[in-house]
Amino acid sequence: MRSATETLNLAVGTGFKHKKCCRFFIFPAIFLSFRCFALIKISRLGFGCGGLSGYLNAPLSHEAGCSVLKEAFYKGITFFDTANAYGRNHDNEIMIGKALKQLPRERIRLATKFGFSSSEEGQISVKCTPEYARECCEASLKYLDVDYIDLYYQHRVDTSVPIENTMEELKKLVEEGKIKYIGLSEASADTIRRAHAVHPITALQMEYSLWTRDIEDEIIPLCRELGIGIVAYSPLGRGFFGGKGVVESFPNDSYLAVHPRFMGENLEKNKLLYARLSSLAAKHACTPPQLALAWLLHQGDDIIPIPGTTKVKNLDSNIGSLALKLTQEDLKEISEAVPANEVAGERDPAILAKFEWKNANTPPK
Repeated sequence: MRSATETLNLAVGTGFKHKKCCRFFIFPAIFLSFRCFALIKISRLGFGCGGLSGYLNAPLSHEAGCSVLKEAFYKGITFFDTANAYGRNHDNEIMIGKALKQLPRERIRLATKFGFSSSEEGQISVKCTPEYARECCEASLKYLDVDYIDLYYQHRVDTSVPIENTMEELKKLVEEGKIKYIGLSEASADTIRRAHAVHPITALQMEYSLWTRDIEDEIIPLCRELGIGIVAYSPLGRGFFGGKGVVESFPNDSYLAVHPRFMGENLEKNKLLYARLSSLAAKHACTPPQLALAWLLHQGDDIIPIPGTTKVKNLDSNIGSLALKLTQEDLKEISEAVPANEVAGERDPAILAKFEWKNANTPPK
């Protein structure tokens, strides 16, 4: 008897045989039609790679990280998301590059990002001048050890540089074949429109989950108007809906130790939201993270969550969310169980909050 995932994959996928063990895996892929370009085939779930180099937990060795990535690919995930800022000294891009050498590159959609910069004193800033965009792209191609990047994002918006200037340089990188598509992350509506006028934006990466829904009123409708796909990062609320801080502790040096929603009274209040979701998950015969991902997947086929993990069991759980079918009544019940206005704490520490999309307008050209 086939598992739910295998059944779903057979219904919507195409096949790939893993030579090492001769198992036959089916890609749970769909065609996403964005009006700014022809059909691009990516998996319904992506994989956020940053955590493999340390973020919420201790970093994995390159061997262990590559093993997780290969498992993700063999189980149907073909969209890998990294950035030049993940890990020390480009560790994550180097790790991804090693994994790609063990996989069919042409079947993978590789995304990376540029824009964050840090001083010798450790001060974080955003830099997106045309020169820096090109410099970072060249470096990422080197560290990933690839000839091209499928999707190249501006990681955050540089509010001192007209977005048109940055986009014109990214457009040149497309024309040179170094990148295929351009993306933005945490961009305001004005920035998105102006960027899209220079060159089509393929995808917008934004934090989107049950407990972060501030893009629903303005950003999602705009993306649908322009035909831009939405890549949802932190779709499990920085791991909260997977049990981080609730049923599972996190290291003292984890990013979560300074995250407002995981601290003190805020965490205690948020635990009540987890309990409500857990109760609904039992009703649907699934786990809380599966229900949280299924809710997000049901917000539209143009929304691609990119959960990350260092554990294969969590990877399997995430893939299992694809098999859940929710009615409109179910979606309403889940939304009401985790009201966005009852989430305690800001969605980013102060050091990063200034880079959020609501503060991301750029000066006129």
